[in-house]
Amino acid sequence: MERKIEPEIIEKYLLAKNRLVLLDYDGTLVNYTTLPEKAKLPESMAELLSKLIDNPRTDIYIVTGRGHNDIDKLLYNLPVKVIAEHGAFLKEGGKWKNLLNISPVWKQEILDVMNRITAGCHETYIEEKEYSLTWHYRNADPGLGYNCSRELISQLRKIVETHNLKILDGNKIVEILSNSTGKGLAVKKIFENGCFDFVLSIGDDATDEEMFDFFLHISNAFTIKVGEGTTCARYKVGSIKDVATLLKRLSG
Repeated sequence: MERKIEPEIIEKYLLAKNRLVLLDYDGTLVNYTTLPEKAKLPESMAELLSKLIDNPRTDIYIVTGRGHNDIDKLLYNLPVKVIAEHGAFLKEGGKWKNLLNISPVWKQEILDVMNRITAGCHETYIEEKEYSLTWHYRNADPGLGYNCSRELISQLRKIVETHNLKILDGNKIVEILSNSTGKGLAVKKIFENGCFDFVLSIGDDATDEEMFDFFLHISNAFTIKVGEGTTCARYKVGSIKDVATLLKRLSG
């Protein structure tokens, strides 16, 4: 982050009466791991989030593409609100709500294509969630993994159009989900149902661009991308360490 902007974020945060903080999980609060189930929230980050949660003027959500059961196992019972599976599930007051309630009848057709690609690309695997399918290639040979991901996307294009689905070309993943969900739609509902005079949204992946895009023209919203790459976020930071530094300053 440009050093000159951090004081502005701190100042606006402290002056705000009703704050909304939206944080991606993988690549934003925790480092990516070869096995996703190993990416548990560090205790130091959990302590920072706890301080923010305890502030009655701050409404904080973790916004993730992970399945709701998966993310629950990684948060050490942290009493934080969670948007999971790109908006399909919402956790508030310790209870999960299914916000989509549709039949993913398209799954088998997508799985057939993913299975064919997986068979030809060593160290890749498929993750099935309630309303989405994700093909992971983080552990594959970088060149082969990328080329296979392009082939997968190419083969899926006609299928997704038929079933009103969308393709998320993320960080070493290709994910298929319904057009009726997404991080952008999820945070839009939260923002419009509140009366927030400060918004902070942080993420690292292509899947977070929907959030950033929604807040693009909202003057009291600060959007931050973690890491390299093109983005419509207003600002960038280099690493998770920078995110932790900012959250520490906000938590006092």
